[in-house]
Amino acid sequence: MAKQKFDFHFIKNIIRKKTFGILTTLNNDGSPHTSGIIYGVSNKDDKFALYLLTYKKNKKVRNIQRDPKVSFVIPFPHHILRFIPSSAITINGIAKILPVNMKEIIQVFEEKKILRMLIADIDFENDTEYVFIKIEPKSKIFCYGVGFSIWKLRDSHTTGGYTVTIPDE
Repeated sequence: MAKQKFDFHFIKNIIRKKTFGILTTLNNDGSPHTSGIIYGVSNKDDKFALYLLTYKKNKKVRNIQRDPKVSFVIPFPHHILRFIPSSAITINGIAKILPVNMKEIIQVFEEKKILRMLIADIDFENDTEYVFIKIEPKSKIFCYGVGFSIWKLRDSHTTGGYTVTIPDE
């Protein structure tokens, strides 16, 4: 049987459908700091990136200012068959702290209801409490189980791991 092949466009479309991920930054001592957070994805015509909205004083912001290397995991839990391991997409990259008044990022957050709810009460011209985090991914995205049926993974769980390369856009 031929090995199943998934490309970046397939994975990008799946990432666009979700809005929750887990961000890992590095503490002063090199230990990981992890937090769940809602995200948006760059516009289709722009270079692929993830955007997060957070308070300027959060630990993740301080960690990124000191060391911009991050990892972002998007889980795909099985809500009915809970005993089956979740699928996941992992994006490693470099994070940048950006001001909250960036129109192109605000547009990303206006595309989905849950993201609109996050920004609904923010005065983007005068706010001093929030920042955007932009994650610029490295060239490879690591995937496990995304696009595979649970039956295929049951036969051999190792078949579910693969990487996709982000094309130069």
